[in-house]
Amino acid sequence: MRLFLVFFTAALLSIQVNGQTSYSSETLQKIAEVENNICSNILINDEKPVNILDRMALYNVKGLSLAVIQDHKVVWAKGYGWADEDEKRPMTPETLFEPGSISKSLNAVGILKLVQENQLDLHTDINTYLKSWKFPYDSLSNGKKITLAHLLSHTAGLTVHGFPGHDIKGPVPSLVQVLDGLPPSFTPAVRSQFEPGLRFQYSGGGTSISQIILTDLVQQPYEEWMYNHVLKPIGMVNSTYAQPPAPALQSKCASAYSSDGKPIEGKFHVYPEQAAAGLWMTPSDLCQYIIDMQLAYQGKPSKVLNPEMVKLHLTPYIDQSAAMGTFIEDHDGALYFQHGAGNDGFCGQFYGSLTDGYGVAIFLNTDNGKILGEVINSVAKAYGWKNFYREPQRKTTIEVDEKVIQSYEGIYLYDNTWAAVGKKEDEYHFFTPWTFAKMYFTSPTSFFNIEFRAVKEFTKDHNGTVTGYTRTVDGKPYSPSVKIFNIDTLRLASSLFSEIGWYLFEINNFTTSLKYFERGNAIYPDDLNISLNLAHLYLYNNEFNKAKDIYQRIRKKMLRPGYSCEDLMRDDYIYLKDRKFDVSPLDRMFDELKITKP
Repeated sequence: MRLFLVFFTAALLSIQVNGQTSYSSETLQKIAEVENNICSNILINDEKPVNILDRMALYNVKGLSLAVIQDHKVVWAKGYGWADEDEKRPMTPETLFEPGSISKSLNAVGILKLVQENQLDLHTDINTYLKSWKFPYDSLSNGKKITLAHLLSHTAGLTVHGFPGHDIKGPVPSLVQVLDGLPPSFTPAVRSQFEPGLRFQYSGGGTSISQIILTDLVQQPYEEWMYNHVLKPIGMVNSTYAQPPAPALQSKCASAYSSDGKPIEGKFHVYPEQAAAGLWMTPSDLCQYIIDMQLAYQGKPSKVLNPEMVKLHLTPYIDQSAAMGTFIEDHDGALYFQHGAGNDGFCGQFYGSLTDGYGVAIFLNTDNGKILGEVINSVAKAYGWKNFYREPQRKTTIEVDEKVIQSYEGIYLYDNTWAAVGKKEDEYHFFTPWTFAKMYFTSPTSFFNIEFRAVKEFTKDHNGTVTGYTRTVDGKPYSPSVKIFNIDTLRLASSLFSEIGWYLFEINNFTTSLKYFERGNAIYPDDLNISLNLAHLYLYNNEFNKAKDIYQRIRKKMLRPGYSCEDLMRDDYIYLKDRKFDVSPLDRMFDELKITKP
């Protein structure tokens, strides 16, 4: 009877995933195992795993698509939910996604192919190859030269982690404008932050430099060369680096949604940073890359790279995890290569075992990726991935008196960052940038969150005053946090003052938020972000004239080329309006200063 119910559930799910391939009973059973075993790494009280559609609804995921590899073959692929909810266009395995940074893995294959052909050298100064743009070395590089090996492994010491994308209606910057931080680019210039080869620091900016190196060398459009020399040979014939995709393909593209379920303007964003974030693909296509790398790693012919290049692609370089285009995870001796991804309104993840022929690729058309790890863990369990599956912990919780939780409210510092306990919309939460996490108590002083692995326990002094909390992960203690009591003597990085102050603003604690911005402004009087936020707080604390003085003083000052404080005021107006804040104080200020409203 239980087996019948499993198959019945699988049948119900297939009704909601139109156009799927028929599978054998054995494969259907595996699909049902995956679909009906979705949960976080913690099960609370009598909570049980749920099916994939219920989990998608919980996380407000519009659509999900995945493909599963067994014995170096794609054994099934399915889509769930909507590629476009308004159009009632269902998600299918053929739906294209723009998940973001997985683009870097295929870009690395392209660069390594050129190395293999002796057209590039991994250890030569990048300016040797750059023609249309040159990297401007300065003292921060400490006289050392950046190489392609550094760029591919994120060890070049460069700035700019990722890119926000651009409205499809434009204007869209050139890649040179992006690298120099010039309008209409939204990001700062890609420059040295520390000397190359010192340590890992993720940089989409560095990957974008490799894109220019490739196009300067081959003298072809990036998307054209990559399709003909990498994607097509591997078997990724449905994929493209074109930005935006050709009109004929756009009907196959998933529409993007933010984590609150709102559609992204224009359905998706455009990324001139193609190598870093611009690959459109399906999970099944991506699996062709995973399989090709797996087989080549085991000594069988690759469709693009020789064994030497494959080893470089799948072996950590300087960092213990970061290889040239992938990240390597060691699960108690079982090795996996992987890469995650996130663009505006999209996210994704892939895993491939290096020795056992298992793998998965999963994409979402939302930027809330909580379900990714849960689905991957379910796949790993169903297919018996070596040392990968992590059994959910079962925890029993208790109710704690609200007065006790109130004593925990405040800001906590640890490891050069911060966390908070606060109340928003009548519910207490633990907050760490940028996640509001529900607190589950196992004792009056001990709590956990399903989003994080740490168990935390509040500490008190001899008077019973809460002083901080300890953190333990899998039985290993980490540095404790310390609660902030005196804001007037506090010294933090300017970014932390801004982050803490804005968090307090978000939970409507305007009075305390104002204190943080006043303290930040006292230490960093020239920080325009702090100044502007201080003006916002004066405004929302009914100190109109103080706010006006600051707005008048800084409104024309530039935060970056082509983007002034006045522009940020308009963006903040939209942000606050979207989140149901009362924007009438801003309306009055815009009218008073004759600033055009957004």
